[in-house]
Amino acid sequence: MAFIGMFGNDREMADTTYTGQESASTKAARKRREAHHRNAARADQEGWAWADAQRERQDLKRGRRR
Repeated sequence: MAFIGMFGNDREMADTTYTGQESASTKAARKRREAHHRNAARADQEGWAWADAQRERQDLKRGRRR
């Protein structure tokens, strides 16, 4: 019958049991932010690579015309 004392004190137990731990919702939000930053950096790198390749293609076209 010791489990009967658990009902109604969920918040108290959570305060003591999970002290110092990150909540699940906070962890999920942090992971979303980290993924966004990773994806943004990758997209930026791909964009610069495309721009560099485009400049090279344009330079090659100019060289052939001369």
